[in-house]
Amino acid sequence: MYDISLSTSASAATPPSGTAACAHTPLCPAADSPDHEAARTISRRPEQGWSLLCNGVVLFDDTGELLPNGQTIDPHRPACHNWSPAA
Repeated sequence: MYDISLSTSASAATPPSGTAACAHTPLCPAADSPDHEAARTISRRPEQGWSLLCNGVVLFDDTGELLPNGQTIDPHRPACHNWSPAA
């Protein structure tokens, strides 16, 4: 298992729960909110196929996700539709 830990600046607030608070304006959505994918990217590893969001969510290139609580979300790419160009 790999440890994905981040260094935070001294100015970053840490609430009692132990998770880093978002310092962005407007605040990034929480990991358990429906729009959690809208949080800002704070670390990218394109060679490994993942990005870490401000709210602790790890997004994978295949659109799968790993939430901070360990829950996984299966890839949810849109269905591919065959189309024909207009004649």
